[in-house]
Amino acid sequence: MAKEDKTDGLNFWEHLDVLRTAIVKIVAVAVVFGIAAFCFKEKLFAVILAPKNDGFITYRLFNRIAAWAGGETGSFAVQLINTGLAGQFVIHMKTALCAGVLCASPYILYQLFRFVSPALYACERKYAVRIVGGGYAMFLMGVAVSYFLIFPLTFRFLGTYQVSGEVENMIVLQSYISTLVLMCLIMGIVFEIPILSWLFAKLGFLTADFMRRYRKHAIVIILIVAAVITPTSDVFTLSLVTLPMWVLYEASILVVNRAASKKAVDR
Repeated sequence: MAKEDKTDGLNFWEHLDVLRTAIVKIVAVAVVFGIAAFCFKEKLFAVILAPKNDGFITYRLFNRIAAWAGGETGSFAVQLINTGLAGQFVIHMKTALCAGVLCASPYILYQLFRFVSPALYACERKYAVRIVGGGYAMFLMGVAVSYFLIFPLTFRFLGTYQVSGEVENMIVLQSYISTLVLMCLIMGIVFEIPILSWLFAKLGFLTADFMRRYRKHAIVIILIVAAVITPTSDVFTLSLVTLPMWVLYEASILVVNRAASKKAVDR
């Protein structure tokens, strides 16, 4: 099967020029979104700082569950502080840039795929679309799980934890932002496990029987990885990170099994 390559007549430097054009477009779009995010400061930080307030949707939901179960409900308050003269302005710029890249990410993926796709076979292009699209959706799902579940519960636990009533918690803004971004990024990557498992199964490198046979070993590895990537050393945060990874592993077994079954039918 011949490749449908629209750039067969291009030499190395012309390919490099096409790549340069794509990168310029990507940077320009990301900068535009970043500037827009910078201008809408109040709305941007209303979203980012929402998990620190006890009125956040996750806390309200857990309070309703606790009230329904007859448990205790309560409010909390954690104060964020800034210790650098230009700290808030620098954080504003960095946060706006990250928001710009996130908003521009569909266009970024489109440009990169547009550059690579002419060198792929038609069947390869079909699988590439599935992998890129599925991977992007799973990454966003991981970010959402971190933002709405893992980070809020981690922040509430660590932000209100006290060794003594004489010690008051005042969290530095930079620590709050960096922890939020790090945990969202990590969970976004962790949620790629089913996509990678599906890809390895398609390539014949992974089987469902192998994953079931080494399930106990995988759980130990998951615990080790969770301990390494967890920004804190408490058991509560470790459990919050470990549970989704274990669920994703079990889901990956189903994905691999289905991929193998479909591959057998196609043959």
